[in-house]
Amino acid sequence: GLSPRALAAHGAALVGALAQALPRHLSIAPPVVATSARVALGDHIGAALGVRTLVVLIGERPGLSVADSVGAYLTHDPRPGRADSERNCVSNIHPPDGLGYAEASRVLAGLVDGARRLGRSGIELKDTTPRGAVEGA
Repeated sequence: GLSPRALAAHGAALVGALAQALPRHLSIAPPVVATSARVALGDHIGAALGVRTLVVLIGERPGLSVADSVGAYLTHDPRPGRADSERNCVSNIHPPDGLGYAEASRVLAGLVDGARRLGRSGIELKDTTPRGAVEGA
């Protein structure tokens, strides 16, 4: 990704929190680690693994004050050629100053559930309420 430091600092803890937040009936594919990757690589990996819903963690572009922020990109039915508008992003994950692991995982778990109910992700799937309930548009 754009900031390997972000994943080194937060990746393992975020994956652990997400595994705890997801419903027990879902199976989690083995994590794939890719270097110098972009979000769309997940579409190829997700299609090859046959997953229904994919979460890609990527180090966000380092800003002036934050070099260790993680973005989590969710794509339902990943396959090559998906547009960015078909993904949801939870960004600025970098406790203690940014979004914490538990909150990010709660939002991601809600988005996974919403994507599976709606049958798609992206601009039609929103985390719209203060409590993070996810709704289809």
